[in-house]
Amino acid sequence: MTSKATITAETTREMESATTESREDAKILDQRGKEAAAKFLERRGYDVIERNWSCYAGTVDIIANDEDTLVFVEVNTCRDDKGGFPAETNVAEKRAQYEKIALAFLTDYDAVDMTVRFDNISIVVIGDDRALVRHHIGIHSTC
Repeated sequence: MTSKATITAETTREMESATTESREDAKILDQRGKEAAAKFLERRGYDVIERNWSCYAGTVDIIANDEDTLVFVEVNTCRDDKGGFPAETNVAEKRAQYEKIALAFLTDYDAVDMTVRFDNISIVVIGDDRALVRHHIGIHSTC
């Protein structure tokens, strides 16, 4: 009976350790995805002005200028190529949140006659130095 309890305790510690490592791996993957997304936008002529900008309404991964448009970008990164691109969920809920974030940002940002747009960049890592990128422009647009 004692050995069974010991095995269970050891298994529990191993699972906790694996979960901690998984969280750390996910955090690193997320950071790498955001960095790759910023470089992706810059190569396409965007001017990245903020990263991980936070306010009372939440956090936006990237804020960039695309000519005369201020773009708020959410970045989703995953490693599993079997499931396809990371899905955008709760679009209506996300739109309301991103509108609040945009209003908070624009309160302090000096801009006149600037269009606001909400984009999503989904990244699927398929190797150590390879990934597929999908840039969904205007993901929260009503048109």
